[in-house]
Amino acid sequence: MPTLADLKIKLYADGADIASMQQMYQLPYIQGFTTNPTLMNKAGIRDYAAFAQQVLKVIPDRPVSFEVFSDDFDDMARQARLIAAWGENVYVKIPVTNTKGESAVPLIRELTEAGVKLNVTAVFTLKQTDEIAAALQNGAPAILSIFAGRIADAGMDPVPLMAQALRLIQPMPNIELLWASPREVFNVVQANDIGCHIITATPDILGKLKSLGKDLTEFSLDTVKMFFNDATAAGFNL
Repeated sequence: MPTLADLKIKLYADGADIASMQQMYQLPYIQGFTTNPTLMNKAGIRDYAAFAQQVLKVIPDRPVSFEVFSDDFDDMARQARLIAAWGENVYVKIPVTNTKGESAVPLIRELTEAGVKLNVTAVFTLKQTDEIAAALQNGAPAILSIFAGRIADAGMDPVPLMAQALRLIQPMPNIELLWASPREVFNVVQANDIGCHIITATPDILGKLKSLGKDLTEFSLDTVKMFFNDATAAGFNL
């Protein structure tokens, strides 16, 4: 059973809360950060650029991914170049398609050839992976984010797809594969075991990594103590 120290995969923190991001930055094993418009909206952020500049003051030297939010490819290109100019550690998240299902591959090729570091997001299929990898090869450093957790939500095992994606990009050293939307700590182990480069997770999942490798008898006793202490704290009486 692996421990946190045994992991070879890069751990990224996913979120949009500055205080939480700052806490994660204090942990040396958190090697990068991701966010997206949904997380930012839930956090009540309304000034995108101001939030990003605040993040980059807190996290000046580890990769941070910010996403474009236009649905028009020309405007996506404009936003991508603007976001990329915010810092050397910035990766620009480009969705695999727009909301009409039109492929972003031509835009991805244009941006990577211009030297923009990309994080291609919302990838679910090997066909998408193949097309994106072909566009990214020989370009700037890039991340390919496959939403393994959501694939599992559809009732499918994401591990074979992720392993095949790794084999596909193996000849392309500028591309790293990211396991997105994990649902539990075991997903970190799965991603690590197949050789995935990166996994991004919310702080609640990252906070559970201290349980990796824990003796199960000890874990059982801790759980019993938790139930007892919580019942006592609640003042239950029969």
